[in-house]
Amino acid sequence: MISQDNINQILEAGGQVLDNDGNKIGKVGQIYVDDHTGNPSWVTINTGLFGSNESFAPLEGASLEGNDVRVAYDKSTVKDAPNVAPDGHLSEQEEAELYRYYGLTDSYTTGTTGDYDRTDYDTSRNTDRGAVGHDTSGPTTDDAMTRSEEQLRVGTERHEAGRARLRKFVVTENVTKTVPVQREEVRVEREPITDANRDEATAGPAISDEEHEVVLHEERPVVEKETVPVERVRLDKETVTEEQTVNEEVRKEQIDTDDIDTTRGR
Repeated sequence: MISQDNINQILEAGGQVLDNDGNKIGKVGQIYVDDHTGNPSWVTINTGLFGSNESFAPLEGASLEGNDVRVAYDKSTVKDAPNVAPDGHLSEQEEAELYRYYGLTDSYTTGTTGDYDRTDYDTSRNTDRGAVGHDTSGPTTDDAMTRSEEQLRVGTERHEAGRARLRKFVVTENVTKTVPVQREEVRVEREPITDANRDEATAGPAISDEEHEVVLHEERPVVEKETVPVERVRLDKETVTEEQTVNEEVRKEQIDTDDIDTTRGR
């Protein structure tokens, strides 16, 4: 059972909240105590991106494991709890809604019905001084008011932006090349009759009909195609860095004084 003695330990150590199976739900945000009994009743868990949301979980049946709080519910049940603003105060309606969601009765801490106001336990209010004045908006705590402000935390998330793939397909193109070819042509040569060729010239009949043929040759282009590898193509990735500006509104509290009476008795 979580007691008042454990609150400082949990908050100062920045403990985690675990579900009933020991799975991490999130970081401890605030611990709410019962105004009537002073017993710790609720714990908030920072969930969502940068801990922007807080979920409420009851401390009934919870146990302390080192600096971590192990609640009696599973992770999905806690994250699906009704959205209640962690403003340091639980209204009767908000608390009743949480009780109904977790299937609890609202009498386990007080034993009575009525106003079940919760306030968060602040470890900075550890002082021996008595309270100066009194709070008009709630129960008197100490002599100081806590000022809070929102701080912008910007991070990055990795998302799939697209895909690239290599695809090979066949196209047809015309290739023109010039190649030299040779052919034979007939050329008529005439030579006079001389003593050197007279015997050959008179070897046949004196007068006759004759034919003589010569075979002509020519070269023709021959086309052959051969498939050869020409290059290799692959996909690779490189990381480039660019800057993007994020603009978001943040809230902060300011403290001012009102109607200060400087008159002293004489």
